[in-house]
Amino acid sequence: MPEKSSWLREATATAEGGHVRTDDGGLSTALASPLAPHCTGLTPEQLLAAAFASCLHHAAVEVAGEITDEAHTVQVRAEAKLGRDDDGRYRADVHAEISSAGLSRDQLADLVEYADRLWPFSSGDTSRHRLTVTPAENGRH
Repeated sequence: MPEKSSWLREATATAEGGHVRTDDGGLSTALASPLAPHCTGLTPEQLLAAAFASCLHHAAVEVAGEITDEAHTVQVRAEAKLGRDDDGRYRADVHAEISSAGLSRDQLADLVEYADRLWPFSSGDTSRHRLTVTPAENGRH
């Protein structure tokens, strides 16, 4: 993985007390709770679908700018499903579709292929991302 100084963008989010928020205030929303099924809010699969749609849209718009002047018409629809394995661990299945007005089938196929390869969560390469989970220091928020 690259050194931290080589990262292009960085964001921080905190989930607690039935809410999730980004530290810059760009997103703040209620979360559904497995401990309080009557509570309303976004579910993990909704957040996962939104995150993948957003990430892939970013890549697709970047690629579309090289193919067409209509990059603003790029649309990404992502569907996320969560399930449980026999051992109780969650598993995710994400399917995304990219569309853009005015492109031929070949242009759209190129757009999808290049956008999928550009983003680190591509359908063909699971080695390009890493998640590290560690305990927080006491009192750190």
